[in-house]
Amino acid sequence: MIEVPQAAIELAKRFEGFHRVPKSDPLRRAHPYICPAGYWTIGYGRLCKPDHPPINEEEGEIYLRQDLRTALAATLRYCPVLATEPEERLAAIADFTFNLGAGRLQTSTLRRRVNQRDWSSAAKELRRWVYGGGKVLPGLVVRREAEALLIYRD
Repeated sequence: MIEVPQAAIELAKRFEGFHRVPKSDPLRRAHPYICPAGYWTIGYGRLCKPDHPPINEEEGEIYLRQDLRTALAATLRYCPVLATEPEERLAAIADFTFNLGAGRLQTSTLRRRVNQRDWSSAAKELRRWVYGGGKVLPGLVVRREAEALLIYRD
């Protein structure tokens, strides 16, 4: 199995952040919160139940690596061409899959463009996935741009 690219870990950490809610927790643990798309989340973007116990940053990193391995496996299942492409391309699509789920990748035009190795069109498709809860989320605009830059460099 291919290792999770470091760039995917960095993207996920950069855009998810390790949320500590409430900030008054003396142990600086992450507590469940509702993300901008309306899902209960903890740590570095792990989906959870509202009553999930607080976690420390080390536990958050463990969850992140588990979730990224799952996302990577799905990414390679649906976009097998990425196994022979530069690691940055794999990292970008693995981060997309981590963020939005394998089902979104599976049914997307993005998947077709990646498997066609049409990198310019794949970058354009990435930039379309900026909605959460029915509205454009500025953080997703920035995230998709970062992924698109890894997919396609002029």
